[in-house]
Amino acid sequence: MIDVDGVAVSLGGTEVLSDVTLSVDDGQFLALVGPNGAGKTTLLGACNGLLSPDEGTVAVDGTPVSTLSAREISRRVATVPQESHLGFDFTVGELVAMGRTPHRSRFGTADETDRAAVASALQRTDTARLADRTVGELSGGQRQRVLLARALAQTTPVVLLDEPTANLDINHQVRTLALARRLAEAGKTVVAAIHDLELAGRFCDRAALLADGRLLDVGPPEAVFTAERLESAFDVRTAVATSPVTGSPAVTPLADSPPGECRVHVLGGGERAARVVGRLVDAGVEVTAGVLPDGDAALRTARSLSSEVVSAPSFRPVGADAEAAATDLLEAADATVLAAAVDGTNAALADRARPLVALPGTGPPSHATVVREPDLVDAVATRASGGQPLTRR
Repeated sequence: MIDVDGVAVSLGGTEVLSDVTLSVDDGQFLALVGPNGAGKTTLLGACNGLLSPDEGTVAVDGTPVSTLSAREISRRVATVPQESHLGFDFTVGELVAMGRTPHRSRFGTADETDRAAVASALQRTDTARLADRTVGELSGGQRQRVLLARALAQTTPVVLLDEPTANLDINHQVRTLALARRLAEAGKTVVAAIHDLELAGRFCDRAALLADGRLLDVGPPEAVFTAERLESAFDVRTAVATSPVTGSPAVTPLADSPPGECRVHVLGGGERAARVVGRLVDAGVEVTAGVLPDGDAALRTARSLSSEVVSAPSFRPVGADAEAAATDLLEAADATVLAAAVDGTNAALADRARPLVALPGTGPPSHATVVREPDLVDAVATRASGGQPLTRR
């Protein structure tokens, strides 16, 4: 439905997009993600004809946008801008009805199809109760939902959203993106510039990662949202795990604390172990981990943040090679953390670990020091450094 081929755009003598190529099929929901100034809004502007590329082409449904009139584009593409100067004297109902303009002649009046489209758009965006209020009376979040309703009233095959969750509370953030997800499932092509990576990963089929006007990667969110790629784009270290609730990528930015001299090995898996790895790395600790079973919730986090991780197939005995590798990591560490109850090879490693710091409920060996999770970082650093607390960087 949308084909972007080698697009480059310069604004005010500054290159904003450079050689961007991607396509979006019918029924797909694509998230445009990246830091401020990455070119997300500019790319949307090239897709709806507001900006003409200096190089390359954009086609919608096989037709170059540059050959279409404004009315023809508006019948194919509806846009929800990040900011819009609205006529504050218009009522919400009147503003949403403007979405039907591309489908009527210049002096035509609204018919039953128009009224039905407007009523449906108001209902789907939870703005029907605002229909008789003027735009000037609305909050920023309410105005954003009204703009979405106007776009829905256009009944176009393509919907472009520029920061659709800006100014919205959590409830309406989820509702808005869930609605966009349903639009895609109904066959529309939806492209949204989204800052919240977790929401993008939860609701979108694909993600396009932009930075400095260039497309770094495009694909399923779980493939695009890796610690390495996100650090390259946003210039910040991140922990990437899998949400236990949604199964989508969970992205956590970390403090800018490069690994220090303290090295810690983590035993045990699950969500608490993933948090332990994140806490330690965030504090500037070099972390290794394992043995972790394939598919464990902590494995993706550990792999994205740790220098070395040992894994083994799930529901099978740990092989000699994996056990030897984990033993080497444990012996090279200044301290070991027992983050979950363990058995087999990992239990043997815990028995061998000195010093060993354990979280409550892990069934720790008698030589372990048991500490609460909030106190973990200082406890580990103190024992690893012979009594000196960790210096935050």
